[in-house]
Amino acid sequence: MNYSVAPRRAPAQKPLATAIALSFSLCLIASAHAEDQVLPSVTVNGSRFASDPSLAPIGATVISADEIRRAGVADVNQAIRKIGGVFGRQSLDGSPDFALDLRGFGSNSSQNMVVTLDGVRLSENELAGAVLSTIPIETVDRIEIIRGGASVLFGDGATGGVIQIVTKHPSKNARSSSLRAEAGQFGLADLRASTAQSWDGFALDAAIGKQRTDNYRDHNGFEQTTFSGGLQWALAGGRAGVRIDSARQKSDFAGSMTLAQFEANPRQATTPKDFGSLDSDRVTAFVEQRFGNVDLAADLSHRRKTVDATYYYDFGSGEVASPASYASRQTQFSPRLRQLAQLDGMLNELVAGVDLIRWSRVTDAGYSKADASQKSTAFYVRDELKWDAAHNGRLSAGVRHETFDKDFIDPVSVAADHSKQSQNAWEVQGSVDVMAKTNLYAKVGRSFRVPNSDENSFRSSTMVLGIQTSRDLELGVTFGDAQFGLTGRAFRHALTNEIFYDPTADGPYGPGTGANTNLAPTERKGVELDAHAALSTTLRLTGTLQHVNARFTDGPNDGHEMVLVPKNVLTTRLSWVPGNGNTADIGVQWIDSQRYGSDFANTCSSTIPSFTTVDARYARQVGAWEFSVTALNLGDRHYFSNAFGCRTSIYPSDGRQLKAAVRYDF
Repeated sequence: MNYSVAPRRAPAQKPLATAIALSFSLCLIASAHAEDQVLPSVTVNGSRFASDPSLAPIGATVISADEIRRAGVADVNQAIRKIGGVFGRQSLDGSPDFALDLRGFGSNSSQNMVVTLDGVRLSENELAGAVLSTIPIETVDRIEIIRGGASVLFGDGATGGVIQIVTKHPSKNARSSSLRAEAGQFGLADLRASTAQSWDGFALDAAIGKQRTDNYRDHNGFEQTTFSGGLQWALAGGRAGVRIDSARQKSDFAGSMTLAQFEANPRQATTPKDFGSLDSDRVTAFVEQRFGNVDLAADLSHRRKTVDATYYYDFGSGEVASPASYASRQTQFSPRLRQLAQLDGMLNELVAGVDLIRWSRVTDAGYSKADASQKSTAFYVRDELKWDAAHNGRLSAGVRHETFDKDFIDPVSVAADHSKQSQNAWEVQGSVDVMAKTNLYAKVGRSFRVPNSDENSFRSSTMVLGIQTSRDLELGVTFGDAQFGLTGRAFRHALTNEIFYDPTADGPYGPGTGANTNLAPTERKGVELDAHAALSTTLRLTGTLQHVNARFTDGPNDGHEMVLVPKNVLTTRLSWVPGNGNTADIGVQWIDSQRYGSDFANTCSSTIPSFTTVDARYARQVGAWEFSVTALNLGDRHYFSNAFGCRTSIYPSDGRQLKAAVRYDF
């Protein structure tokens, strides 16, 4: 959740509502011509289309549904951290939505990473990250993690990389359902049900969940109810469908603490009355159709979100409640095409498309009555050529142009902005098999990030923030096969105008009070390793390592380390699958030390300590029943990953939690 600002009224968007209605009509009309069609098995990948397997995203990490179930992870966010090896910081609101960080972008990590669900962008024009806990984990087919600059296909904020969540697609004339119940320490109760049914040319699915927990800290309870349901129709050479996703969340806020408070009692609450809620609803319609060697596709998605929070302050004369809320809407329309053709024995994939996004928010708080909006229009084209099957040669190039039209007005602060900004992105990628089971690849390009509404409304000058740009370079090697494999990447991102909160900058509250600003030049460079090994017919070991050096390269902090970036993140998992109904999975993650969030000058006498966590799961399958026990932070390590001041503004991480679950598939 993001409780920094918040609503009064949401502006009408009649043309966009009409477009959604027309898209629904298209799906219904198309279904009338698909009586004998089989629903195709379609997945979304690096080209934003279901690609030939030989054109899978270069250097991507893929988490399968089998890995997700064996690890016993409760949600998508946890799967990305525990299996994908992505560093995540404890959430501030008690939700399971940790702040994910690809390639060391610190507290602004969610703004330097794009998250999509079946091709629809979840990352938005605000500081709040994508809410992944509302995606039913049972519906996920796989998660693709593409590290590094990807702004050509995915636009604003894709410098650190892209996380694509791909849901399951039904087979012809199949049915599957499941019921799951879990209970554990800290008052955890989790109930879920899902079902999917398909016929010759029609399929439907639905999933519902209810979770609640008191969490590790005092006054940090969290409740969530989710629903996801979809319909899809097979077409003659394509498919069309509609999906509805809805979530309701409630949270109690435990607040931050000093290091002394953490050492005395990491479970205590410092804000024992603050609370908030989030309501989110999304409707998505899609259609895909093939004409010869050309695929046409379009997604139309409309999302409404309402966030409310109440904070209590004591100004000496007693506590005063300060409510804040906001309502936002976002509508996306993404038509695109792809042509697959053979050119002199070479496979050529040409992808082109348009991304139209309309976002608006209205705020109702004592400190703000702001209305903000943004319209963006993007055009992109990317071409990839694959040749010489013996050496698997691939070469691709792409460009993107995107314009942004922003408005902001706040009668409380008597502030108003209107700005137009535009930016270009480009990329060139290539790979080749230099010998059996060994592939070399390289990527070079330019990515960008546009300041969002929250950042522009709390900045250090009267000018809107500049666009952040990055020159991206990556060299990699992939070796091995399904039994043993290793991928190594060396990367560098040279950033200009990085957008970041500087606690020492002159801000709206006076000199040195802090503000969002464009930093002097910075960079992220380092290496990443992904490895897997089948130790035997029943044991499989996987591991990821990220080493990143994040620092200033010019200005008054030249050479200083960036804040809230661990230099090393190591994740390993050992899976035991003997094939007799028993499975076991154990994971270890080590996070290196990092600078406190305000320590731009690197003068704080201490750093956030490194820490190691262990989680484990054992499951027993008996017919259609599965019984499991799971342990998180098995060693009960007391640690923290979020601290925004030198030895202060600390948000403790969760202690040990034991859980037991039962699942019935039918």
